[in-house]
Amino acid sequence: MTAPALSGAALADQIARRRTFAIISHPDAGKTTLTEKLLLYGGAIHQAGSVKARKAQKHATSDWMALEQERGISVTSSVLQFEYHGFQVNLLDTPGHADFGEDTFRTLVAADSVVMLLDNRKGVEERTRQLFDVCRRRRMPIFTVVNKCDRVGEDPLKLVSDVEAELGIIAVAAHWPIHMSDAVHGTMFRGVYDRRNKRAFLFERDEKHGADKVATTSIALDGPNDPKLLEALGNTDEALQAVEKLAHDIELLDMAGHEFDPAAIASGEMTPVYFASALTNFGVEPFLEDFLPLAPAPVGRDSNAGRIEPSGEAFTGFVFKVQANMDPRHRDRVAFLRVCSGRYAAGLEVTHVRTGKTFKLAPPQQFLGRERAFAEQALPGDVVGVHDRGSLRIGDTLAAAGAPRAEGGKLLEYVGIPRFAPQHFARILSKDPLRRKALDKGLRELSDEGAAQAFFAESMMGPVPIVGAVGMLQFDVMVHRLENEYGAPCTLEMMPYRFPRWVTGPEAAIRRLGEAQDLTLLRDSKENFVLVFRDEWRLRWATDKAGEQGLVFHTEAP
Repeated sequence: MTAPALSGAALADQIARRRTFAIISHPDAGKTTLTEKLLLYGGAIHQAGSVKARKAQKHATSDWMALEQERGISVTSSVLQFEYHGFQVNLLDTPGHADFGEDTFRTLVAADSVVMLLDNRKGVEERTRQLFDVCRRRRMPIFTVVNKCDRVGEDPLKLVSDVEAELGIIAVAAHWPIHMSDAVHGTMFRGVYDRRNKRAFLFERDEKHGADKVATTSIALDGPNDPKLLEALGNTDEALQAVEKLAHDIELLDMAGHEFDPAAIASGEMTPVYFASALTNFGVEPFLEDFLPLAPAPVGRDSNAGRIEPSGEAFTGFVFKVQANMDPRHRDRVAFLRVCSGRYAAGLEVTHVRTGKTFKLAPPQQFLGRERAFAEQALPGDVVGVHDRGSLRIGDTLAAAGAPRAEGGKLLEYVGIPRFAPQHFARILSKDPLRRKALDKGLRELSDEGAAQAFFAESMMGPVPIVGAVGMLQFDVMVHRLENEYGAPCTLEMMPYRFPRWVTGPEAAIRRLGEAQDLTLLRDSKENFVLVFRDEWRLRWATDKAGEQGLVFHTEAP
């Protein structure tokens, strides 16, 4: 049964309660564990399977692909949805492995805010810095969580200072860790102090290793020196030391730190900092309760027709990811769509802007890892799955009648979905010539979903398939999926190229340039010409010659 249309006020209320965010981190900072614990507290799962227990017990909910379950890493973006205290949450789980920048970067385009996860022993790391720069350029609100506080790490004051120094953003401590010495366990993470609300959250260690929600005591205080905190911690010498340390740190923060400024957070100029242990669940719920009211509701999106606000009546949305074979039993393709305005409902006729074709929307699919369910509708901020027969690509816009148009009556198209130039190339060699059609199909579909980029070199025997990737692990994923999902076993032969340039101009001139220095000329999956270079010297030479012959080089596909 189709959900009834919403009035203007009801739609505004529904938009206001939606939160769409992504988690970014360096590998091994605990991103998959934190994702599971957010789902646990959101009621989406009833028991969390930690990464450490994964091999013996179960796989993380967000890791649905066979390769992810084998290796214990996330190599593809997942969409996870749950409700929490009146908020409709769309959590975009991104790959944490260093090689998977391209999929992660595209996912950030669909998010309205970001949770930046840091390891309490390492602080800001290279991978975090790269992803932060993408968010900073888009002026996204960034919320920082220092994880693994159940073990000894860097001094919290140093961690906050390093965030400011390394990333050039104002960092303000929203929560502060309460550590207490114990003869048996050493230094223990006992809780967090909420600076704005003057409230302590104390946690009780259990034997379930974070599989269930942790018992938490919430105490309203007059300040960190309040005797109620000392009493709650046991009124021992160790408790007194913990309270004195907390009071000292809070005094330093009050004197030298920054005032909490929601407007600066909303503009991406300030990041609130929280402390937690995702493994034990300590600090997860206090973070979630503070974060969701501060995080932005769905925001407007730039298009060729100007900025499209979520309150717009006509349905519009864009595809930021295509995933093949989420259900191996059906060999299906799902396009992940961010709803930007209006209401997605089954039966609504929309235009696929790139092709100009119209079709009726099927019921939107919502996800929890591999599991999916059909929803009655989807509203701005929601991320849903659209069953795809092979026509949808990353960056495509869908728009219903009544959507704004660009100058000259052109159909609305959203902008800013990047495709990154590969840095590694490999020739694909089929182990079974009889499976060539299956290999070509797999390459085409995996390229469409962004797992890697497919190219073809001309030869007398026909086109030779070549794949390009941002990171080396993408090759392993490609080979694994071609064999297991498409029945096309193959091997890879690495190629020495590092610098691709798409070329536009007269075809004869492009071919002459390629032959002049025995350069390698390829075509991508859309038949665009691509020159690939071994070194920067050849690239500089060709760039100069291209200008003389009326050719234009592009670092991304035109």
